[in-house]
Amino acid sequence: MTRACIVGYAHSPFGKLEDPDTESLMARVSGAALEHAGVSPEQVDGIYVGVMNSGFQKQDFQAGLVALADDRLAYTPATRLENACATGSAAIYSAIDFIESGRGRIALVVGAEKMTAKPTAEVGDILLNACYRKEEADIEGGFAGVFGRIAQTYFQRYGDRSEEIARIAAKNHKNGVSNPYAQLRKDLGFEFCNTVSDRNPLVAGPLRRTDCSLVSDGAAALVLVSEDLAREMPRAVAFRARAHFNDIMPLSRRDPIAFEGARRTWASALEQAGMTLDDLSLVETHDCFTIAEMIEYEAMGLAKPGEGYKVVREGITEKTGRLPVNPSGGLKSKGHPVGATGVSMHVLCAMQLLGEAGDMQIPGASVTGIFNMGGAAVANYVSILERLK
Repeated sequence: MTRACIVGYAHSPFGKLEDPDTESLMARVSGAALEHAGVSPEQVDGIYVGVMNSGFQKQDFQAGLVALADDRLAYTPATRLENACATGSAAIYSAIDFIESGRGRIALVVGAEKMTAKPTAEVGDILLNACYRKEEADIEGGFAGVFGRIAQTYFQRYGDRSEEIARIAAKNHKNGVSNPYAQLRKDLGFEFCNTVSDRNPLVAGPLRRTDCSLVSDGAAALVLVSEDLAREMPRAVAFRARAHFNDIMPLSRRDPIAFEGARRTWASALEQAGMTLDDLSLVETHDCFTIAEMIEYEAMGLAKPGEGYKVVREGITEKTGRLPVNPSGGLKSKGHPVGATGVSMHVLCAMQLLGEAGDMQIPGASVTGIFNMGGAAVANYVSILERLK
C-alpha cells in the first residue's frame, strides 16, 4: 500500500479578514498550494474540503465552491467533511484514504472558515454545535463555558493551576510573534496572562481571555500525492503514522478531564510509528483553551494525570525545551478558524520538516506530531510526519 505524502501547501493569514466568505478564502489558497507543489489543476484526482460552517454563513455545499476559483477543477470529484474543530484533519484523512486505496494519486485538501462576520454571542452559540446540546446548550459562556467547567473540575481534583495555564498562554503568544500567519503577533508576557484585569477578564470559570483561542477567518491547503509521485517532486513529507479515535460526546457520560480518546489516539499513532515522544522534534497541539493544552500533555504521555503542571514548570514544551509544543503559537496566538485549523497544523509541521518555517523553525526538525481534536476531546486525530526528501 502506498503512503500519501504532502508535496505542496499554502496558508492565508488568520484573523479578521476582508474576505466575505469561505469561497473567497479557499480561492486564496487552493491555486497557491497547487502551484507550490508544481501540480496543474487538471492533474488533481480528488478535492477534499474541510469547513464546519454550522451557521457561520448561509451558503453551504462547500465542496462545490473550490472549483469556482478555477474552471479546470469543475469536473474533479469534490467532497466536504465536517467533524467540529477537527474538520481539517477529517478532510486530510479522507484524502489519504483516497490515495492509499489506489482510487487516486493526487488530492487537493482545503480547510477554511469565516467566523468574524457574526456577532460574538452568535459565534459562541454556533460553536456549541460541537457539544451535546441536549445537556450542554445552556452552559453559561457558550463553548468557553464548557472548557471553563473542565478547568474547574481539573482544579477541584488536582489543585488550582491558573498560574501554569497562564504560562502556557504566555509561551504560545511569545511563539506567535514569529508566525507570519498568526492573528495576534504580540508577546503578552506571563504577568499579563496571569492577572485578571479589564483587558484580561474572566470569561468562563477560571479561564481568562488569554486562556481562550481567538475567533478567526482563514484558510490553508495541502497537496497530497502517492509516494511514488512524491519521490519525483522537489519536496515531500510522509505520514509515518496516523490515528483517529472518538470519545462519547456528553461530558456527563465520561471523565471530562481524562481525555481518554486523545490518550488512545496518541498511543496508537506512536505504536504505529515505532516511536516514543523522545523521537519527536516538536508537536503542534490543539490549544483551543490553555487547560486543553495542559491536559493534552498528560494524554500524550508527557506527564501523569494531574501532573501536567510539572511539564510547564520545567519548561519542557518551550521552544528551546525538550519537546517544543506549538512553536507556531498554536490556536491561542495563530487563531482558530475551525475548518482550517487541522490543515494549518499539517502545513506548519511540513514547513518545519522542510526547513521552510522561517523564524518559527526548530533546528534539525526531523519528525513532528500533530494533535487536532473536535469538540471537548470527542474526535481525536494524531499524525506523525517525517521528511521523505
